[in-house]
Amino acid sequence: MSLSEYISSLAFPPDPFQVQAFEALARDESVLVAAPTASGKTVVAEAAIHQAIERGMRAFYTTPIKALSNQKFIDFQTLFGTNNVGLLTGDNSINGRAPVVVMTTEVLRNMIYAENQDLDDLEVVILDEIHYLSDRERGAVWEEVIIHLPPEIRIVGLSATVSNASEFRDWLASRRGDVELVHTEKRPVPLAVEYAVYDKTRDITVVEPLFGKSGNNPNPDLIRLLRKSDKRRRRFHTPRRVRMVEHLQDRDLLPCIFFVFSRNGCDEGARQVASAMRLTTAEQEDEIVRFATERTMHLDPLDLDALGFDGWLYRLGRGIASHHAGLVPAFKETTEELFTSGLVPVVFATETLALGINMPARSVVIESMSKFNGETHELLTPGAFTQLTGRAGRRGLDEQGTAVILHSPYEPIERLVPIAARGSYPLTSSFRPTYNMTVNLIANYERPRAEALLEASFGEFRRVQASQADESERAVASKRLREATASWEQLDEAARASAAVDPIKLRRTFVGNTNPGDVLQIPSADSSELMVMLARSRTSKPQMEFLTTSGKLKRIRIDDLPLEAARVGRVQLPKPFKPREDGFKRAVADSLTGWEPDRWEPVGELHPDAQMARDLRKKIAKLEKTEARYAARLRRSGASLLDQLKGSLRVLEEWGYVDGWSLTEAGSLLRGVYNSRDLLLAECGRRGYYDDLEPPELAAVLSGFVFEPRRDDAEPEFPTPSVHAGFGFLAITCEELNQIEEQHRVPMTPSPEAGFAQLAHGWVSGWDLGELFDDDAGSAGDFVRTMRQLLDVLRQVRDVMPSLAVEAQFAITAIDRGVVAAGGVG
Repeated sequence: MSLSEYISSLAFPPDPFQVQAFEALARDESVLVAAPTASGKTVVAEAAIHQAIERGMRAFYTTPIKALSNQKFIDFQTLFGTNNVGLLTGDNSINGRAPVVVMTTEVLRNMIYAENQDLDDLEVVILDEIHYLSDRERGAVWEEVIIHLPPEIRIVGLSATVSNASEFRDWLASRRGDVELVHTEKRPVPLAVEYAVYDKTRDITVVEPLFGKSGNNPNPDLIRLLRKSDKRRRRFHTPRRVRMVEHLQDRDLLPCIFFVFSRNGCDEGARQVASAMRLTTAEQEDEIVRFATERTMHLDPLDLDALGFDGWLYRLGRGIASHHAGLVPAFKETTEELFTSGLVPVVFATETLALGINMPARSVVIESMSKFNGETHELLTPGAFTQLTGRAGRRGLDEQGTAVILHSPYEPIERLVPIAARGSYPLTSSFRPTYNMTVNLIANYERPRAEALLEASFGEFRRVQASQADESERAVASKRLREATASWEQLDEAARASAAVDPIKLRRTFVGNTNPGDVLQIPSADSSELMVMLARSRTSKPQMEFLTTSGKLKRIRIDDLPLEAARVGRVQLPKPFKPREDGFKRAVADSLTGWEPDRWEPVGELHPDAQMARDLRKKIAKLEKTEARYAARLRRSGASLLDQLKGSLRVLEEWGYVDGWSLTEAGSLLRGVYNSRDLLLAECGRRGYYDDLEPPELAAVLSGFVFEPRRDDAEPEFPTPSVHAGFGFLAITCEELNQIEEQHRVPMTPSPEAGFAQLAHGWVSGWDLGELFDDDAGSAGDFVRTMRQLLDVLRQVRDVMPSLAVEAQFAITAIDRGVVAAGGVG
């Protein structure tokens, strides 16, 4: 099917942004599509794939996560035919020479470095979720692909709405030639954002629009309500989950995704609602149970018991489920299918559900607008909010989507409105030359070419642009500073000296020495007047009270007292002191009749140009700070990627992995190690720290390179003395590496984590899930995911360290069984 035939076959008229993208594809240009979730970006990708197939070429579709790769693999088999679609995720290799291959982005990066022949007939690469480039842990992989992919291969980038899409397009064009930016912020289904709060005084849940009628400002009705809080006891609370589901059901706003940033919170929410209400008919429950049983029958019954299958199935049958990374893939994928079909209308999910998985809802609830980042709670970014609310509103089914933010006493509504209103966020770069990248650059390019490629990264592109902007701003500030300094130097010395005098201090010193009965001469616009000081207040904004010659009381703020005012003498105040009585006022006024000043004590004697001098002095100080700020930013931005490459080279040379711009035998080994601790993993193998380990022990030690501990993880346990010693060797070597990295100003490699060693050792030794988790496999999804990552490391060790090939393969075979091998639904 040609591109034009595909466009004609669409069941709906394409949106303007899709038409713009189709036209760019017809011109054989790369395309960057920045559009909201569920707006139809995938249609552009499918058009590019059809175009490649029609030309007898191939298309790669990359995703950031394996679950999304698996989903696209199934979707594309339906669309393009089973034999025409392959899957490569590290875990799976299915029909890898097919015309269309779905893969994780890391797989494509590895193929590029290996100069894989599968790239020879490649027409186009679709980079789904390309905004993942900002991810601190994995984002650099997207830049590596864009930089190193042969220039004749086109790219179709699918991105969420980002505020600097034009800048990103400009960088892509500098690497790939013509790139069409297709940008829209129009959601396919409009979004209504609401705010829900439980009013304990009235025992009701109030749900109101977050924004007022005037636009993106807070709803004044909500502001007025929340200001009625009882100071003695808290009146407003977060609405209970059951009440919110009942409210949404009454308003016909199901299906709903209830976002909770805690796995335990998701499970607890599902249990609470399932125990309080039922959202399915008997017939629907039967269909759910049948479907879920079929989708999980490939799992071992003992594993199902350990996974809490009965409770999970009971909640599903009532129309409620949880979805998070702690669940095994089969449970998550079954939930996704049941939710998409409409049989399960409520899912409590962590934010991982917002990434790519096709699960649109009529409404979403965000239980908290802040999330724990490992150290403290941070408010969601506008981008994260947009990603979550992108699930609200099903195209063709809903007139609008609804997002409900739940009240929290720790999240002022005034801080939430800008997050919800902004909608997009800037795309940043997390790119830096890792040790693996460095040795692959050496293997594939001459040094000038490698350095040119690094300078072509998005990170360096942004750094150079920011530096140029900062240099321009600094130049402007420097010019204005020179002009202000020249004006200052033209003032005479007395004027410059007067600029150092603080008028406020002058006034307060004067007032402190002024007492009741003192007579002041205070100038006005066209004359001056005598006044008798009666009193002065000692408040935060002190005032003086005077009696005028006409017998009127007058108050003057001390900070408003003219500098030209002066004490000119004293009069005796009548007794008793009753300044509000008319007789007192007349007596004071009469005492001034014919009275003559006997002194002149002004507030302050200032030069006529004193105000000009003060203004110039402030301007100079401000410009000096501005110039210094831009100079500091320029110094901070001076550490280019080339500097980081040189640092990595010095570390590698010190450990014998490179010799100048040549690889040693150890450097060639490092080319095949893809891990955030790549050099440490390779060096420990090179030193023989893995040599005497049995397969379960090898798996346990290598688990330290993939395990990511959570806050509530217990202290690690070591299954054998050899494993304990192995982690000791890793820690010592990592400390040695960190000292070298610090010396050469290279980001320090994190120390391996031992928290998974016991589980890895037990599983490779043949234990079942129930034995590993004591019949409580609440984190079985983490276990499966970490085991799949461990398999990847073991395969790398097997392939690059021949002396460990037998033990590594034994561990691979022992791991790849049961719930780990089962992966997703059967």
